[in-house]
Amino acid sequence: MGHRRPLPVVLATLLAGLAFPALADYQLNFPPPKTGLAQQIYDLNVLVMWICVGIFIVVFGAMFYAIWKHRKSVGHKAEQFHESTTVEIIWTTIPFLILVGMAWPATKLIIEQKDTSNPDVTVKITGYQWKWEYDYLQDGVKFMSVLSTPRDQIENKAAKGANYLLEVDEPMVVPVGKKVRMLFTANDVIHAWWVPALGIKQDAIPGFIRDAWFTANEVGTYRGQCAELCGKDHGFMPIVVEVKSEADYKAWLEAKKAKAVAAAADAGKVFGKDELMARGATVYNANCASCHMPNGAGIPGAFPAITGSKIATGAKEGHIAMALNGKPGTAMPAFGPQLNDADIAAVVTYQRNGLGNSTGDLVQPADVKALRK
Repeated sequence: MGHRRPLPVVLATLLAGLAFPALADYQLNFPPPKTGLAQQIYDLNVLVMWICVGIFIVVFGAMFYAIWKHRKSVGHKAEQFHESTTVEIIWTTIPFLILVGMAWPATKLIIEQKDTSNPDVTVKITGYQWKWEYDYLQDGVKFMSVLSTPRDQIENKAAKGANYLLEVDEPMVVPVGKKVRMLFTANDVIHAWWVPALGIKQDAIPGFIRDAWFTANEVGTYRGQCAELCGKDHGFMPIVVEVKSEADYKAWLEAKKAKAVAAAADAGKVFGKDELMARGATVYNANCASCHMPNGAGIPGAFPAITGSKIATGAKEGHIAMALNGKPGTAMPAFGPQLNDADIAAVVTYQRNGLGNSTGDLVQPADVKALRK
């Protein structure tokens, strides 16, 4: 008969076999810091953790030593004593000094986080359900950043990508080694802009402006998410920051400015149906499909269908007004502040002549401009 292993050994072996695959991607502590602020946050977290470990060892070590050394089985008897002024002073003073020692570097770091003076780049960031708007105030560049993970992955019809739910169509771009000041607000509900590697987490609150800053040390791509529960698609609101060399950043900025000039020119253009439909499909998938579904069927009881709806098949003026101004009291946001006249004209045309609808009428940028408030 073979040697029988003790039950605890067998259980430990099984648990170890189950644990190792699960811990393959396990990471202790914060992501590697890529800014000076993030490095200070990382170091402070480690310092406080080791202080807490030291307190744990001293307090529980003294307690277990006292219990073991003065146990009844070796002849000790319980002492009877009451107040001791000396002991009370000691156990009040020591925690006070520890807290002051921990508060000093924390306060110093918070003060540094609030110093947004003398930035090289200033970006206004506005949170929407469920996307981010980036406005480079010094350069006249503005764009929306929307989740770009394919719908098939979200609906489990395709394999998940490497950056599932952490990829966008338009990342925020900044130059390496430059101080970037960010002004945060929101258009609808409270959001929170959070990129751990950059050491930034700031609430975006409607009607308020909050600010923060960072200086990235390395060229690279850094990802984060909205860290505030902001609605049903809260998990579909990622943040991507691309840090480029100064030369690459300037090239990106010039390309963006050229695109803005082209968009302004589109405002006075008359488009053909094919152009409007192609552009409208792109705008729809980026801004409308998450609620109304890619096929326009909507979600019964939650979001109305575009297919056959009174808005999409009625007067085009009402349809344009809905796209521009939204519908108060519902999840339908106002896209007027987010999209230009050509994009709204295209998406309205697409909804009226696609997704199962066929009104036959076209909407031009001039029609949208005439209805803007």
